[in-house]
Amino acid sequence: MASPKQAVPGSISEEYYQISEAILSSFPKFRPPLDLFRLNEDLGQVQVYSRKGSRLSNEQVEEIHELCHTGDLFVSREDHPIYSQHIVKQLDLVLVDQNLKEGEVADITLRALAMRLEAFLEQPVRPVFDLLFTDVMVATEYLWADRHRLKLFMRRLHTGEYSLIQHSCNCFTTGLWLLDQTQGEDLRRREFDRVALGMLLHDAGMSKVPAFITSKTTPLKPDERDKIPPHAVVGAKLAMKLELVFDEVKQVVLEHHERLDGSGYPQKLSGENISRLGRLAAVADSFSAMIQTRAYAPAKSPVDAARELAADKKRYDPRFTMPLMTAFVTNAFSTK
Repeated sequence: MASPKQAVPGSISEEYYQISEAILSSFPKFRPPLDLFRLNEDLGQVQVYSRKGSRLSNEQVEEIHELCHTGDLFVSREDHPIYSQHIVKQLDLVLVDQNLKEGEVADITLRALAMRLEAFLEQPVRPVFDLLFTDVMVATEYLWADRHRLKLFMRRLHTGEYSLIQHSCNCFTTGLWLLDQTQGEDLRRREFDRVALGMLLHDAGMSKVPAFITSKTTPLKPDERDKIPPHAVVGAKLAMKLELVFDEVKQVVLEHHERLDGSGYPQKLSGENISRLGRLAAVADSFSAMIQTRAYAPAKSPVDAARELAADKKRYDPRFTMPLMTAFVTNAFSTK
């Protein structure tokens, strides 16, 4: 959405979106999904042009595009839920919408990623992955333009019941935040994009583990426990099948369960034999799991989870646990 005209009173610009031509064109041509308003400049007010769901005539379609072109077409901020439900399926529109609040963009982006990831895990084929890939690149484009926006995403970590989708989105957010914090000016866009893909797909292999095992509340039997470690290898093979042959993706997916003391899996790597991104992914994955309620353990608060990881220096790299703990202890993600 474009910026409101200077002539539009502030109260109006706070209540209405001035809709852009790109977004208007994404709506059904004859039945826009929300109310449309036009600006009456003489009165300094917006007035109803058409109601949601009503059918527009050919003349009205032409007129609303002209109104949009001149910056006189609006939608109500009260219709944001309808608008966001629409835009979540065309995430690239957030990049041209200058009137969306940054918190709204974060909400829409995470919803879009969750929707695309769920569809991909249900049907892990190339055409479905391509949709996910496109949205990941939109998300990284938005975040790379201003990496401080990662704080907005960190405020939106899912802390309810565990789900593979929400866990993966948490890892996407936490992993990118840790990458930004530890790489700083040395971080390159290529690595940022690839780590984003790796973090979102790091647990894709878990979709192949039977649900009765992942939801079990009692200790796993040896044969049940044996079905979990291969998920990292399964995920790495899936990434290869999708031609994601980047080292960054491979390290995140294959090494996120490795531990510094060699107690992890699947390769039982230790110390510096674990890649930098593997150690980062281990922290992001464990933290994201700890803050959700799982069948075998209640959720910890983010600050308690971060403190626990920072205290476990034998298994987790302090270069990643310490920034995470410091951020939560100092309330760095507060809205204040």
